Amino acid sequence: METPSEQARQLFIQGIDHFESGRLVAARDAFATALALVPGRPSLLANLAAVHFRLQEFAEARSCFEQLLASEAGNPDNWISLGLCEEALGHWQAAAEALERGLASRPDAALWLRCSNCRGRLGQLPAALAAVDKALQLAPTDGLAWSARGSLLREMQQFAAAAECFEKALAHGADTELNRYYLASVRGDGKPQAPPRQYVEALFDDYAADFQSHLVEGLRYRGHETLVQPLLAAATTYGSALDLGCGTGLCGALIRPLCTAIDGVDLSAAMLDQARTRGIYRQLAHDELAAFLNKCTGRYELILAADVFGYIGDLSGIFRSVRRLLQPGGRFAFTVEQATAGNDFNLLPNLRYTHTEAYIRRLAADSGFTLRTLSAAPLRYDQTQPVMALYVHLD
Repeated sequence: METPSEQARQLFIQGIDHFESGRLVAARDAFATALALVPGRPSLLANLAAVHFRLQEFAEARSCFEQLLASEAGNPDNWISLGLCEEALGHWQAAAEALERGLASRPDAALWLRCSNCRGRLGQLPAALAAVDKALQLAPTDGLAWSARGSLLREMQQFAAAAECFEKALAHGADTELNRYYLASVRGDGKPQAPPRQYVEALFDDYAADFQSHLVEGLRYRGHETLVQPLLAAATTYGSALDLGCGTGLCGALIRPLCTAIDGVDLSAAMLDQARTRGIYRQLAHDELAAFLNKCTGRYELILAADVFGYIGDLSGIFRSVRRLLQPGGRFAFTVEQATAGNDFNLLPNLRYTHTEAYIRRLAADSGFTLRTLSAAPLRYDQTQPVMALYVHLD
């Protein structure tokens, strides 16, 4: 009769065969069964951890790496692997600490960049900058690292230094559209009409899970409530409404009692997944705003855009499309962050646009709208300071 050690060896061999053939679940089960026979064996723990990671079972993989480190605390690969598990789980502090522990003796430029991202997500900007500098020491022509460094310096309001980094990112082959957009934001000498799609899409896909709590509670955002308050007070009913940049459905939930049907469009698939669970919308479209409006054939009595135009500079095409889709007598209600001077629209270092009142009034007139109301009120708060917006209702 085979001993437990011999049985474990056979299961280990089977697990390796399954793993190499891509049968990951079978490999996991074989390694787990073997480990139950000989608990704590490093070779089994390491292979089981690798399979868990490949299967995206990150909590289980983390447990294996923690057990390995209990007996092999000096192994940098296990620290790095633990850090990658923590990163995948969104445990940014634990991820950064584990990665730094491993990278101290096994430096790697790409991993230092990931460590920087973890520190940045925690708001630990000096530590994030130190990590990205370590990446650049190892890979001084890495365009992604230069772009990341520029973004950190932009957040730290070191705009001249940030601009130099974005120039180096461009010189070393980083995404041209994205880094020119970043560069324009810190220099103020360019005026992109809109941000790159991939920037906005990635921003809000990543933001979706914490969107409402962060926006409403953290930033004290009340833009959706202020925008629709006149509609709720008038209690006018609408047969159909279109919610531009609907996000998770903050605005849609408020106007639902007034509307027979509401459609929504947003660039973030993750946001739309949350909006879909509310049961508010008749249809939801995953698309860039201008592209959606250009091909849309529906007609609406109410079109809303709450805190959407902060991510669009030139609004002229949007206004023309909305005018085409809006039924006679319909309402177009929206917010823009208020610019008190400068160009018609201005790209700020926070990567959001502001628009002047004169520009909005001119667009409204040129597009055939009648201005019903225009007022200024806070949109959200930055620290303790209100970010002012224009609340506009057009007929």
